[in-house]
Amino acid sequence: MLRQAPWATTILATLLITTGAAYAQEETASLDSQYTDADGDLVADAPTDAAKLDDPSTLVFAYTPVEDPAIYEDIWTPFIDHLEKVTGKDVQFFAVQSNSAEVEAMRSGRLHIAGFSTGPTPYAVNLAGAVPFAIMGSDDGQFGYKLQIYTQADSDIKEVADMAGKRVAHTSPTSNSGNLAPRALFPDLGVVPDKDYVVSYSGSHDQSMLGVVAGDYDAAPVASEVVDRMAERGLYDPAKVRIVWESDPFPTTSYTFAHNLAPELKEKIKEAFFSFDFKGTALGEEFSGVSKFIPITYKDQWKVIRQIQKANGVQYTPEGLAAE
Repeated sequence: MLRQAPWATTILATLLITTGAAYAQEETASLDSQYTDADGDLVADAPTDAAKLDDPSTLVFAYTPVEDPAIYEDIWTPFIDHLEKVTGKDVQFFAVQSNSAEVEAMRSGRLHIAGFSTGPTPYAVNLAGAVPFAIMGSDDGQFGYKLQIYTQADSDIKEVADMAGKRVAHTSPTSNSGNLAPRALFPDLGVVPDKDYVVSYSGSHDQSMLGVVAGDYDAAPVASEVVDRMAERGLYDPAKVRIVWESDPFPTTSYTFAHNLAPELKEKIKEAFFSFDFKGTALGEEFSGVSKFIPITYKDQWKVIRQIQKANGVQYTPEGLAAE
């Protein structure tokens, strides 16, 4: 049974207000010194020197770290085939093992197109010159996922405050729903991470969920989209767990390209994403509830995430990413 305090849905709005109107009006890019933001869109500008533009013969594509990268390579094959057809390039799927490895791959020029999880997206933007341009959504333009807290079906945890003194798993330090959002939102729900319970980092949403099912953890904040896909693949029995609380929606994985790709190539990549038909593909089956890629901007759609991270004192530095 889902229990949510009647005022819980106002927390995100309150967070936006308390971070201050000045923040929204005066926000500037936090880009690494090697990048510039002349147009104020908070992402790295393309190089003005044509010699620094990249037009590789083989494009490297990566999806955010998952429990079993081999499965996702197969799932993404229909899209990769489409991407090859539209761009006229060979496309290689790159299975990444961590968020930091994915960011570093784009920063070093070894990764050209990537899906970054919600929380790590600002790191990718600021440290690697990633430019978010798309997100998965439905025909009506809706997108997003929720932070959900799961516990065992027979657990005595009935509300968020009951997690005090329990074994609670967060995913990784840079994760939005798995760590940063809980740290920003849970205090108003009656429990302070690292004060009222010791945070154990599981490494991924998959591991957090499986740990709850196995009884290794008493509860875990996880991303709804991940646990939904796990249930659809039969990786856990939904009857063995229960949702304690869930948030309002957050943006999900951002799809990005490297800032220094040739302009014509960027347009072809966008064309491939926005013309891809999910229907009848393994990708469409895996990501149920979505039917297309929707255009987004980092400045607009990631505002609430940047504010959550600001509330957590996050600094977009290599050291901050290395702590992931």
